[in-house]
Formats: sequence, structure tokens, C-alpha cells
Amino acid sequence: MKVRLTSEEKEIYDSLEKGEWVEIDQVVKEKQRYTAYVENTLKKSKRINIRISESDLEKLQKKASEEGLPYQTLISSVLHKYVKGKLQEA
Repeated sequence: MKVRLTSEEKEIYDSLEKGEWVEIDQVVKEKQRYTAYVENTLKKSKRINIRISESDLEKLQKKASEEGLPYQTLISSVLHKYVKGKLQEA
């Protein structure tokens, strides 16, 4: 039986065949991390506007994309970690 793939499905299939996908070793830990992101997003009670350089915003958006998050969620998470004293330098 031959299956017809959409262009997006073919791109994913080709990527998988090339070995570009990696297994997550600590699925439970990753699930908890993303659950925390969602919970922090839903706890929002105030909206703010800030000015940020275009290059910093682009870097934040790229990093958020790599993490699979909206960039606003990443910014909120970084600020939350900072005020809690849990932000660690890499």
C-alpha cells in the first residue's frame, strides 16, 4: 500500500530518515519543565510593555523557537527565575 504524503509530512519523514531527530532521555523531566512554562503563562495577572533592542528580541525569539515556546513565555520565565534568585548563568 502506497501512502501519499503532503510536502510537510515528506519533509518530516526525510528529516527523520537523515537522523536529525533525537530521543529525549528524560521525558518526565522535560514534561515537568514545559508544564511549568504553561502554568506560569496562565498565572499572568498584569500586562506590561517594554522596549527592547531589535537584535535582543530576535535572539529571544530564536531561543524560544528552539525551546518550542512562545517568546513571551520565555521572557516571562527568565524574569520569574531572576526575581526568585534561580536564574543561573550558563
